[in-house]
Amino acid sequence: MASELEPEVQAIDRSLLECSAEEIAGKWLQATDLTRELYQHLAHYVPKIYCRGPNPFPQKEDMLAQHVLLGPMEWYLCGEDPAFGFPKLEQANKPSHLCGRVFKVGEPTYSCRDCAVDPTCVLCMECFLGSIHRDHRYRMTTSGGGGFCDCGDTEAWKEGPYCQKHELNTSEIEEEEDPLVHLSEDVIARTYNIFAIMFRYAVEILTWEKESELPEDLAMVEKSDTYYCMLFNDEVHTYEQVIYTLQKAVNCTQKEAIGFATTVDRDGRRSVRYGDFQYCEQAKSVIVRNTSRQTKPLKVQVMHSSIVAHQNFGLKLLSWLGSIIGYSDGLRRILCQVGLQEGPDGENSSLVDRLMLSDSKLWKGARSVYHQLFMSSLLMDLKYKKLFAVRFAKNYERLQSDYVTDDHDREFSVADLSVQIFTVPSLARMLITEENLMSIIIKTFMDHLRHRDAQGRFQFERYTALQAFKFRRVQSLILDLKYVLISKPTEWSEELRQKFLEGFDAFLELLKCMQGMDPITRQVGQHIEMEPEWEAAFTLQMKLTHVISMMLDWCASDEKVLIEAYKKCLAVLMQCHGGYTDGEQPITLSICGHSVETIRYCVSQEKVSIHLPVSRLLAGLHVLLSKSEVAYKFPELLPLSELSPPMLIEHPLRCLVLCAQVHAGMWRRNGFSLVNQIYYYHNVKCRREMFDKDVVMLQTGVSMMDPNHFLMIMLSRFELYQIFSTPDYGKRFSSEITHKDVVQQNNTLIEEMLYLIIMLVGERFSPGVGQVNATDEIKREIIHQLSIKPMAHSELVKSLPEDENKETGMESVIEAVAHFKKPGLTGRGMYELKPECAKEFNLYFYHFSRAEQSKAEEAQRKLKRQNREDTALPPPVLPPFCPLFASLVNILQSDVMLCIMGTILQWAVEHNGYAWSESMLQRVLHLIGMALQEEKQHLENVTEEHVVTFTFTQKISKPGEAPKNSPSILAMLETLQNAPYLEVHKDMIRWILKTFNAVKKMRESSPTSPVAETEGTIMEETSRDKDKAERKRKAEIARLRREKIMAQMSEMQRHFIDENKELFQQTLELDASTSAVLDNSPVASDMTLTALGPAQTQVPEQRQFVTCILCQEEQEVKVESRAMVLAAFVQRSTVLSKNRSKFIQDPGCALCACASAIPSKLLESRSCVLGIPRALL
Repeated sequence: MASELEPEVQAIDRSLLECSAEEIAGKWLQATDLTRELYQHLAHYVPKIYCRGPNPFPQKEDMLAQHVLLGPMEWYLCGEDPAFGFPKLEQANKPSHLCGRVFKVGEPTYSCRDCAVDPTCVLCMECFLGSIHRDHRYRMTTSGGGGFCDCGDTEAWKEGPYCQKHELNTSEIEEEEDPLVHLSEDVIARTYNIFAIMFRYAVEILTWEKESELPEDLAMVEKSDTYYCMLFNDEVHTYEQVIYTLQKAVNCTQKEAIGFATTVDRDGRRSVRYGDFQYCEQAKSVIVRNTSRQTKPLKVQVMHSSIVAHQNFGLKLLSWLGSIIGYSDGLRRILCQVGLQEGPDGENSSLVDRLMLSDSKLWKGARSVYHQLFMSSLLMDLKYKKLFAVRFAKNYERLQSDYVTDDHDREFSVADLSVQIFTVPSLARMLITEENLMSIIIKTFMDHLRHRDAQGRFQFERYTALQAFKFRRVQSLILDLKYVLISKPTEWSEELRQKFLEGFDAFLELLKCMQGMDPITRQVGQHIEMEPEWEAAFTLQMKLTHVISMMLDWCASDEKVLIEAYKKCLAVLMQCHGGYTDGEQPITLSICGHSVETIRYCVSQEKVSIHLPVSRLLAGLHVLLSKSEVAYKFPELLPLSELSPPMLIEHPLRCLVLCAQVHAGMWRRNGFSLVNQIYYYHNVKCRREMFDKDVVMLQTGVSMMDPNHFLMIMLSRFELYQIFSTPDYGKRFSSEITHKDVVQQNNTLIEEMLYLIIMLVGERFSPGVGQVNATDEIKREIIHQLSIKPMAHSELVKSLPEDENKETGMESVIEAVAHFKKPGLTGRGMYELKPECAKEFNLYFYHFSRAEQSKAEEAQRKLKRQNREDTALPPPVLPPFCPLFASLVNILQSDVMLCIMGTILQWAVEHNGYAWSESMLQRVLHLIGMALQEEKQHLENVTEEHVVTFTFTQKISKPGEAPKNSPSILAMLETLQNAPYLEVHKDMIRWILKTFNAVKKMRESSPTSPVAETEGTIMEETSRDKDKAERKRKAEIARLRREKIMAQMSEMQRHFIDENKELFQQTLELDASTSAVLDNSPVASDMTLTALGPAQTQVPEQRQFVTCILCQEEQEVKVESRAMVLAAFVQRSTVLSKNRSKFIQDPGCALCACASAIPSKLLESRSCVLGIPRALL
């Protein structure tokens, strides 16, 4: 068939080449009905140029189209030879200061990390190399195609918006002028005519849905009987499926089938058969039949060749329009006017609207062409960019719905143009204010997630494949919301406040549907049979993380908005709590004389959810009240008195208890889905808006309630209330025949609870919680990451959270906390922590995983040993809390906290009677250290008008209350200091006792001591009390050491007697004879030392004190007192021997005497000391 067509085609080519563009243009200039003339011309020539056979000839077709179709249009537009006309237009034009270069796939793009307003602002290579940004920190990527260069856009760059090439034009453009002034009226009229007709023709033919009939205006007189079987691209079928199907359907080789498949994938469609209708229909039926077994079939249409020809020319025409408007901004303005002009059908009847709304019906190639035309015309003209943005926003819901049901990738959808519109700050504000864009985006998103449970929460369980596919596509709407919010407003109007708060309401509705979604119940008995769906909910959470942060940033930028947002969020949270507390019974808890009413709830038995976005948003807003000082400026405008702290803490506390129970191994039967959820809850990608905010919400609750009440509720939720509220419960529990796992679980839960208390008091590096800034926060993160080990740049960046601009803030602070070690043989440079930053290390840093904490502890202890320091890892000095959170420190000195500390220390003292762990004790020691540091800071910063109310040192010095008169916390610490089974913690206990004494001295010398007149007396009494307490403490230490020494001496005595029985017998005899001599001797007495005579002088009494080297006890040397003796060691000596090989039968002894004394009472009824016979002493 192809060979038969050759002569006919050649004849047509000759007749086409004989056409004169100038003559045709002249004819059009004389025409009264230009539209009819142009359509007739196209109807006659387009089918003769395009689609003349089974195989296209693109170069030949383009050449003929330029000569016969486009050439006359150019002549008509210029009114002369385009070779002269277009340069004249270009010369008269004042070039745009915008670059607007549209990127091809794979083309490099550059974004300045210092100056770009957001990461979507990019430059082409030419503009980048000619700009100031080449010397800044920048990010280089490859384009996916479809974007354009933002050089010249002042809203895209904080500084340096122009490169050298485009900067030349900025001085000329002082104010925006109409570009049409540079065109003559004739050119404007002709351009308007040709653009209006040709643009309408292209839109009409590309959106034409009939397969065998042309529009009436383009109908041919002689219609041929030739058709194409057109195969369209989809994103469902694989290359292999398409190739196999084509081989069967059109009987082609594999190579030809691969060629067809490649073109279909690239351009969106390809003719696979040419001939009469029946011939093409046969191929279509085979393709449909072969691809419809498992999924929807490939899209195939049998189309008349003339329709295909006109559609091909329609694409060529749109590309031509894009190139023509490059000659003059005036031509661009005219095309924009034509595109956005309303048609006779009213709303959505403009050519631009028609193209956008037909987007999902077009093939990939057609979409790409008209998207590029929009970018080079509508998006390059600032006036019409706003008008186009309004049209886009009005059609937003329809465009997104089309995209969700379509199967093409996002970059081939008109919805992808949102990034070009919403990231322009002025346009985003305008669309929020005028079109209520925030609410539209959120409501559109929620309309696509209609699968809800009985409480109205999102339900992703048992999602069908289609629902999962839609969910993946609908996530792009969250990206649009991020684009709208990416640039914070500097000035607020009343309209912007109102519309933002409407959008905030819609956002709260979205979060309300997420609050408590995917609840889980602990599996007991047998393992869970099927892992539940959890990924969708976490994907949604991760996508929303930056949106939530940006919402908070917007609220923080205006006090009125912040107050209203706080009220709205609190109201929604109360609605959520109202629906979840049904059936929970009230109970009363009592410890140490304090009691609180709460509800009976066991995390291990009831439903619990890890998704609490409303609570976490309120936590973020509460911190902003503190950070912006709104809470202190306008307390009357805030509903702080209406807050119910127990309600605020309930769900975050449950979530943290769930994590603790998972760590304790209580949820093993729930499978890996829960393990993965806990992992992501703490992971750097999610923790900022999940785990961190839960800690903040608990801090908020504690700061507004009695810390004793909070601790009792926490004990109840951790299911540890019984252990700490019942005397000797721990001993009974451990003495009973209890399953080892239960004991271990309880120990882990106690450890996790203490860890949580450490976090609540110690985590104050968020601006608004503590008196710090964002730099302090990132410094602390880096210090703790480098405490584990030295890290490479990339490794460190991955461990830090990114903001919405993909920045971690590391570069601004890294030099202050770390040294860079240049790469050696390994080829990787490493950051090492500066030694002076080690003092800021917190062993219980809340972003450490268990493995990281263990590694960090080991690394820091090793470092201290190398520096010959003690290995204690005391808590670091912390910044003060902001006033709104200041009362939080009282949790450390609350009665219930002291009870918990005392109970655990008592377990450690009587270590054989209780089930406890060293890790538990280590956490208690850390908490005591934190309290001492806190009191020390309070005393250092105190002013004369204020009295320090934080009196932890006084409280730990007092013994426990009746009926169980337990020793004070201080006394137990002194006892534990010498416990042989706690060797690893001795340095920490010593540090605590040392700090305690330092704090006590500070308190005694504090200028705020009461009653100034009796200050001297008080100081004297305090000094006496202190000396008394010190002597008592030393006596207690001495007693413990004596007992230990006596036990060692008894063992050594027994051993020595067994080896030296004869010598022992002689010693006994010698003792007896010595005793007899002493009994008969006159006793010397002090009374005999008397001076006589009239001028007698008083004999001064000489007193001598010695200290025992073993027990450190002091004793005065008196005649009637027990004797103090010196220890000696007998050994064979060769020091003075000339012949060391000679054996001496009766060896001489060398006595090594220690100049330190030992009380003789240690020798009573002993025949030897340390293996030394008493006879030799």
